[in-house]
Amino acid sequence: MNKHWGRWCKWVLLASVLAIGGCAGYGPTNEFIGLSRSEALARLGTPDPMPADINNARRLDFPRGPAGKHTYAVYFNEQGTVTAYRQLLTDENFAKIVPGMDESEVVEILGVARATFGLARGRGYVWNYRYVTPHCHWFQIEFTAEKKVRSAGYGLPPECRAGQRGAR
Repeated sequence: MNKHWGRWCKWVLLASVLAIGGCAGYGPTNEFIGLSRSEALARLGTPDPMPADINNARRLDFPRGPAGKHTYAVYFNEQGTVTAYRQLLTDENFAKIVPGMDESEVVEILGVARATFGLARGRGYVWNYRYVTPHCHWFQIEFTAEKKVRSAGYGLPPECRAGQRGAR
C-alpha cells in the first residue's frame, strides 16, 4: 500500500506544479526587460485599470493577490518592449499623496485601490491600499465628492481591529 501511496503523491505533486506553472506569474522580474507587450501580458494577465488603447499604453498596472499587497507598473517603449517595472505600493509613494490631488494623480502614483467604500451623505469615498509591511495597517485615502484628496494616512484594516471593542 505504501508503494501505491508514494506513486500517487508524486503524481499529485507533479500535477500541482504544472497547474501553478501554467498560471499568470505573480509579478515581473528582470527577465521581463526586453519582452514584447504580448509576452508580458501572457505572463502577468489582465492589467487594471484597462487602458483605452492597450497596444499603445506606455505603462500597464498589475495589482496582485486577493488583498492587493503588490501593484506592479510595467513600462513599455514606443516599440512595445518592456523597459522597466516597479512596485507602486511603498511608503515612499504613500508620502507623495497630499490633500488637493486629483484621483488621476493618485492612480499615477499608486495604481487603483482594491478595497474602497463610500462615505455617507455623498461626502466622497475612501480607497484602501494593503501592502507588505511588518505592521498590521493599510494606507487610506479619503476623496471628496469632486475626486480630490481630502486626507491620507495609515489606518487599521478590519482584521487588525478584531477584539478591540471592550478590551481593557
